[in-house]
Amino acid sequence: MSNKEKYTDEQVLPFGKGLGWASIKGDKTIWAIIAMLAIFSFLPVYSASTNLVYVVSNGTTTGHLIKHAVLLLLGFFIIYATHRIPYRYFSGLSVIMVPIVLLLLLYTLLQPRNADAIMAARWISVPFTSFKFQTSTLAGVILMIYIARYFAKNKDKKIEFKESIVPLWLPIAAVLGLIFPANFSTAALLFVMVIMLTFFANYPIKYIVGIGLAGIFAIGIFVITVKAFPDNFKNSRVQTWINRIDNYSDKDSKVNYQSHKAQVAIYSGGIVGKGAGKSIQKNFLPQSSSDFIFAIVAEEYGMIGAIFLIAMYLLLLFRIVIVATKTETIFGTLAVLGVGIPIVFQAFVNMAVAVGLFPVTGQPLPL
Repeated sequence: MSNKEKYTDEQVLPFGKGLGWASIKGDKTIWAIIAMLAIFSFLPVYSASTNLVYVVSNGTTTGHLIKHAVLLLLGFFIIYATHRIPYRYFSGLSVIMVPIVLLLLLYTLLQPRNADAIMAARWISVPFTSFKFQTSTLAGVILMIYIARYFAKNKDKKIEFKESIVPLWLPIAAVLGLIFPANFSTAALLFVMVIMLTFFANYPIKYIVGIGLAGIFAIGIFVITVKAFPDNFKNSRVQTWINRIDNYSDKDSKVNYQSHKAQVAIYSGGIVGKGAGKSIQKNFLPQSSSDFIFAIVAEEYGMIGAIFLIAMYLLLLFRIVIVATKTETIFGTLAVLGVGIPIVFQAFVNMAVAVGLFPVTGQPLPL
């Protein structure tokens, strides 16, 4: 695609015109990055899954690999099917989906708890399968598209805060409010992305700053409340992420062993790494196949593997911006930025946790 070409709805083909490489539209570099990340993910995931099998006694290595392959194939199918639909249809669909995801989030939050209460607070089971679905992920995508729609519909008028409270900030507050109790890191990440998208949409800076400060203030009050009345939040996800922040602040805390082991893994990988499947620290990281997968990559493939992974996400970010600038509509531009940038942002949050820059967030690497 030349620099003068634009991304339009007409580039999307109906399903009946072939399934080969020629039928794949959009940015070929992004497709290549997705394919490379998917292929690259197999060995680290397989290696890290041995920890789940032999240490946690969870399934088999082959079973985890097959599950990973199935999820990748399902992901590619969803991406392929979605990219063949003219993106203008997602504008109206977001209005329908916002109340649906609110109900899903509410159900996820209120569903009966069991021994796996931590997972139950954030995931729901897909009927007739062994898979679980994190409703906050879908909610984040829908919310960003909804925000893009709002600003596209009001592109020719000056938006005042008072008139945007109900159509814009009320749905945002509802989504974030339902995610926040069980998944603070996702709510915080999504809040940052919302602020980013409103900035890109030329929402008045004074309102953006005010909302940002109000959000920080609200979180502060909530944290103080939790610390003042800890008995009311026992055995809850709220207490979990409060403890994570406290433990991160106390660098000498023994419960920081996961972050410490992740840093040991990264350091011991050296330049070229120990080799595929030869990680030692994965045996000491309960979340080595998700939250700390970057540490396993660095240990097994060294600085070279880590830099390769970082470069892939930086290239993805670059291509997302390129696609956004070439899109002909306000909605298209904002939707690309709103859906694409959070993927890269989450990746770097995951890496920052592995190297000890952030407290443990529970955000997996989008690999």
